Amino acid sequence: MKQNLKTSVIGSYPIRVDTLDLIYDYFSCIESSWERYIEQAVHDMTEAGISFVSDGQTRDPFIQLFTRHLNGCRIRQRTEIIGPISYHHPITVADQIYARQLLPPKIGLIGILTGPYTLMRSSVDSFYYDEKQLCFDFATALHSEAENLQNHVDVISIDEPCFSNELPEYAAEVLRTVTAGLSCSTRLHVCGDVSRIIPELVDMPVDILSHEFKASPFLFRVFEQYPNKKKMCIGAVRSDDVTIEPVDEIVKHVQKALDIFGENVVQIAPDCGQRMLPRQIAFRKLQHLAIAGGRINGG
Repeated sequence: MKQNLKTSVIGSYPIRVDTLDLIYDYFSCIESSWERYIEQAVHDMTEAGISFVSDGQTRDPFIQLFTRHLNGCRIRQRTEIIGPISYHHPITVADQIYARQLLPPKIGLIGILTGPYTLMRSSVDSFYYDEKQLCFDFATALHSEAENLQNHVDVISIDEPCFSNELPEYAAEVLRTVTAGLSCSTRLHVCGDVSRIIPELVDMPVDILSHEFKASPFLFRVFEQYPNKKKMCIGAVRSDDVTIEPVDEIVKHVQKALDIFGENVVQIAPDCGQRMLPRQIAFRKLQHLAIAGGRINGG
């Protein structure tokens, strides 16, 4: 049966940022432009043949990218919570608008949010002393960002790596706070070994689940035990290994996913963000992913 798989990225892409330029801008009281870095990331992803691209998350590490712009946060070695968390202006919207202008026709754009639980777990709390309340206040702020993003992207992807270490009992509720009322598709990406929490993941209030099936192929066996209708994004090339997977290997891996999830497989992607890979390696992995997707789709 002919498939209609889309290739996607998870988020980050390894663009080298000129830190000397940033330092010069800082001491010259000039607002730095990130457009050239976004251009490089978008160019590589589209040139590789990817269907859904991101802005490359070039601007900041994925925690500080958000906490730097929220009331109640102070950035030193880590994010410190020093007051009530609140949202006061769009954070990633301008970068997404610029990325959209660079896209060829029919190429989709993914807006990435670092999830509220991961933001909470990555911060030093000197104000709330209540993890759940801090998490929900992050979620409320992220919901405002998502509302501003939804008209400029095709998918909003929520990155919650900390879920694989510990899933709070309020996980579904806090995600629902982020996704409530959004008009675009939503995706939850959780890297790592999620085998213990699959029964909870299949009920999360998002449209697509995304996991690192390439580095953790045993997840296929566990998911088989919990049949569900959730759409799936299958990690099909590793983000922690410089080995470039052959196209035939990717096709075989994705076929296994299709045998289990069937038409619910809607995206294939790297296992995680590619920030830690050399740029040329990341590009070739995306190229092979796109070729494999075309072959599976009957191209």
